Amino acid sequence: MKLKTLLFLVFYTLVLNAKTSDFSIIIHKPFNAALVDITQNYDGTISALGFTHTFKQALHVNKTYTDPFAYLQSISSKYGPKLEILTVNNKAEILQSKIINITKFAKPTSFVKTPTNGYFIGGDTMDGEQLLLLLNADLKLIHYKYYGTKNHNKMNKLIALKDGGVLSVGTSFTSRMMQDNIFQSGLGNNDICISKFTKDARLVWTKKYGTQDDDEGIDVVEANDGSLIVLSATYQKDTTKVSISRLTQNGDKVWFKNIVDKHTVHPVSLLKLRDHNFVISLSQSDTMHKKQIRLIKFDIHQNILKDTLIATTYSSQLNDIEEFSDGTLIGVGFVQDNANTDALAMILSNHLKLLKQEHYGDENYDAFKKATILSNMQVGVVGIHTDNDSNENNMWIVKLNNDATMAQIANNVQDFYTQLHQLFKKEITKNKLVIKKDLTIEFIDENLYFQAGKYHLNKKQKKFFDTFSKKLIPFLYAHKTQIKTLEINGHTSSEWKNADFSNNFLNNEELSMKRAYETLKALFLAQDTSKQHYLTQILKGSGINYRNRILINKKEDKEKSRRVSIKIILQ
Repeated sequence: MKLKTLLFLVFYTLVLNAKTSDFSIIIHKPFNAALVDITQNYDGTISALGFTHTFKQALHVNKTYTDPFAYLQSISSKYGPKLEILTVNNKAEILQSKIINITKFAKPTSFVKTPTNGYFIGGDTMDGEQLLLLLNADLKLIHYKYYGTKNHNKMNKLIALKDGGVLSVGTSFTSRMMQDNIFQSGLGNNDICISKFTKDARLVWTKKYGTQDDDEGIDVVEANDGSLIVLSATYQKDTTKVSISRLTQNGDKVWFKNIVDKHTVHPVSLLKLRDHNFVISLSQSDTMHKKQIRLIKFDIHQNILKDTLIATTYSSQLNDIEEFSDGTLIGVGFVQDNANTDALAMILSNHLKLLKQEHYGDENYDAFKKATILSNMQVGVVGIHTDNDSNENNMWIVKLNNDATMAQIANNVQDFYTQLHQLFKKEITKNKLVIKKDLTIEFIDENLYFQAGKYHLNKKQKKFFDTFSKKLIPFLYAHKTQIKTLEINGHTSSEWKNADFSNNFLNNEELSMKRAYETLKALFLAQDTSKQHYLTQILKGSGINYRNRILINKKEDKEKSRRVSIKIILQ
């Protein structure tokens, strides 16, 4: 008996964990490549923005060039850095990989989804200009614009605005041309540069801000009132000053505040919170030059609400922070010891306290760059992975759960169908139930049918559903990131004694809902507290009435029609 029990437990454990693997995609390219941003599409897939390199030059054997610059122009789109967009489904399959050929392209910064399923893409060019692209849903280039002063420009962030347009922030080298207005040419060597565009990529304004030292715009967000909150840095010899500021919709200064600090700090990112406040992520170096994570929360009136240092054993940095609907935060970046660098994911409370952290990667260099919260509360993350014994960076896409653990690749319907058959093999053999390929479970034992007009579960039904639920619910819980809904559907036969058409329909509708509710209640109460909390997220009770009554030889079987069924719907 002990041996049989042990074998059953081993089998059951295997069923619960069958056919799962980490959602981690490494894309190898011939030369250095990386992903810099990620977003979720309207169909649930995710897209990642990155760049790769091509160094194979095309031969122009049939054409002679007398101007060397004309020759360089002809091959500029044939090699060098290339902008690339990848689209991935929930099975970790790459659906699309698109290279966008842009003359003078150097590096992308970030991208923004448009209402028509296209993209705004921001980046830099080889000759020091900023670049804005507008792509349609087919990833075809419909508009592009180079902008900035004649000297070095760099974009650090592109964000979406409420009016459908976009805003870029970065740095621009001062032109210092005599005919330039000082507000346009800037104040110091490098200045904060902010540009606003309409929804059709038309430039509205470009403005610069700064001191007589080197200034850089790091990040920007749009507040609820439409004003702009800017994170910036000022570089003076060996020190870096971090600043926050607020601008109007037109770029006029409302307030400016220095984050006074005696430590060596560098600004990394800025996040607008659901409570209308803001959080900045800083990299702070201690006396041993070890990077520590520092988070500062402030309000729209520049009041500092929280200043937290997250002390870690090894050098750590959060490159991006995102907020879940419950107010908890996830930060992604890297952690570095003496041996290697790993990608880092941290879960933080709404009070900026560290709750949990996870490290990912191999024995070389790995880092997360950007994250986005997905509709199912998982997190899409992009970054860089370096193979062991290699010096070349590769594109890396992962999905994390909301506790920072690695998500699993979604099983398809056929996988679940097979696993459910294994799980309920005994019940299927004894003709208790059947499982359809759409993951509907029909109960076919006559002891599980309802009497006419009845909806309370009898003793046999209660006993069966108690045993059934204690097998099904743990299985679903083990695959919770892949389950969207667990439907409990009540059914009736088509008759109702002494009732006209309207009352017949309404009475059966009510009865079918009561049968669904009683079954739902039995399944729910049979679980422990953790499973009950999980079920509140996926359970759905429905009254189907007599729409799906059982027909045998085109004749209704009233007894078999009085039943409940269960359907599992995947993400």
